[in-house]
Amino acid sequence: MTGLVATFLVVAVLIMCLGSEVRSDASDHHYKAGDPVPLYANKVGPFHNPSETYAFFDLPFCSPDPVKEKKETLGEVLNGDRLVSAPYKIDFLVDKYSQVACRKMLTKEEVSRFRNAVVKDYFIQMYFDDLPIWAFIGKTDYGGVVEQIQYKYLLFKHLHFHIFFNKDRVIEVAVRTDPQFFVDISEDKEVDVEFMYTVNWKEIQIPFEKRMERYSLSSTLPHHLEIHWFAIMNSCVTIVLLVGCFVTFYIRVLKKDIMKYAQDEELSDNQEETGWKYIHGDVFRYPKHKSLFAAAIGSGTQFFTLMVFVLILGLAGIFYPYNRGRLLTALVVIYAITSVIAGYTAVSFYCQLEGPNWVGSLLFVGCIFSGPLFVTFCFLNTVAMAFRVTAALPLGTIALIFLIWIFLASPLLLLGGIAGKNSKSEFQAPCRTSKCPREIPTLRWYRGLLPQMALAGVLPFGVIYREIYYIFASIWGHRVYSTYGILCIVFVLLLVVTAFVALALTYFLLAAEDHEWWWRSFLCGGSTGLFIYGYCFYYYFTRTAMNGLLQSSFFFGYMACICYGIFLMLGTVGFRASLVFIRYIYGSIKCE
Repeated sequence: MTGLVATFLVVAVLIMCLGSEVRSDASDHHYKAGDPVPLYANKVGPFHNPSETYAFFDLPFCSPDPVKEKKETLGEVLNGDRLVSAPYKIDFLVDKYSQVACRKMLTKEEVSRFRNAVVKDYFIQMYFDDLPIWAFIGKTDYGGVVEQIQYKYLLFKHLHFHIFFNKDRVIEVAVRTDPQFFVDISEDKEVDVEFMYTVNWKEIQIPFEKRMERYSLSSTLPHHLEIHWFAIMNSCVTIVLLVGCFVTFYIRVLKKDIMKYAQDEELSDNQEETGWKYIHGDVFRYPKHKSLFAAAIGSGTQFFTLMVFVLILGLAGIFYPYNRGRLLTALVVIYAITSVIAGYTAVSFYCQLEGPNWVGSLLFVGCIFSGPLFVTFCFLNTVAMAFRVTAALPLGTIALIFLIWIFLASPLLLLGGIAGKNSKSEFQAPCRTSKCPREIPTLRWYRGLLPQMALAGVLPFGVIYREIYYIFASIWGHRVYSTYGILCIVFVLLLVVTAFVALALTYFLLAAEDHEWWWRSFLCGGSTGLFIYGYCFYYYFTRTAMNGLLQSSFFFGYMACICYGIFLMLGTVGFRASLVFIRYIYGSIKCE
């Protein structure tokens, strides 16, 4: 309990740190006329492959002398941001018309690199006073006759900055390329390029506190919100039907069984003992692989807590659009902090199951998710380094994450484990467990593990199907996700449906006199994570234009880790719901 309170206090501090300026951006700058406004070039990359981004000057743009690198936060580095000083100089309230940024003679090799970027629809991203701006570097034009189409590759050389201000603050910025100013780079020959830019300032009345709203509104258009609410209403209808079916089942079947067993009716001589009541001596027999099971429950509880805190931060407005890595920073820090919850839950539950080696269970919970994540990261970071993309984490960032794990997550995990060992709580079982296990009868094929997991996963997945698309479009696309209120509702609906489906399947398993429900309830509850990973293939091949080894490995690698975390979290929900249900029904009858 003390560890849980400490966790809430630390996360409260995190909210204050991350939320020191939740209204718009991280700076809150004021400027006087003529003051230079910071403009940083970030990265370039193909529009359809979000993970394939390169440092801005990996393309042969002319660079300022010297190039100044902005010190990034942990979240910015994890997000692939690499901010450097841009070749364009913009002063507050100073208009410029066709100003020459620099002039450069492109070699044949540099022309070929630019042409390859134009073919792949490369875009550039910059930050002006912490406001994101984008522009394509060129376009493909078509010439010639129909019988012999010739392609022209045009490099834009003129950027037009439209900047809106309110008194002494920048409110909005937009950049566009002027199609009348371009360079033909279709042939492998040297090209003399003069990069130019134009700056226009215009005053508006939008307050500084609301300058990020336009990014949120771009993703919450009226028809998008209608689709969101329509999907939620469909999910609510599904839950109402599910709860109605369960209530009907409880009144007509379960309550009748409980009344019959509570009265301890004697069976006739020719009547066999069947039903869930007659395995009361085995239903609380501890599961196999107790260390692994306790670790899975502890890790699932940690992910549940992590998700709750992320939703709280999202509702508080911490994760405003283009916050440059705040979400990733929060995920790393909160995951490390909630290790105390994982350690406490796993070890205390393991001790309730009378496990002899609580240290082994603690090691399991420390590696059950971090181990696969570490292996996946090593492979993907190697791929990123081979492609020289900004997603490759530098050694300093890897060392920082390692230090967070060693000096924050591991001690908290150990502290939680010690607290769990000393809690000395006992497993609450309303029935005694017999010495000899009862033989499990042969079950029909549709009561097998895989059919049950398929049935258990399809209903919760149907509840969140529509919302998953918007989340994927935000993570692996260019859409902004800001509807955390809707996400919170969908999350609650997901938990409710998972719990009801898991306990219903557990009842049918017990009715078939199969008392090995522990792992079954966990696997059936977590099967939604497998459905989400299956949806990843559908989304990748039908909803996007992503391609290539780099993008494919990043998408399927990191989505496997995310879905694995969801599997652990929902598996824990399914087990906990089944455990409460079983304790209730067996506590309502007389057991010898």
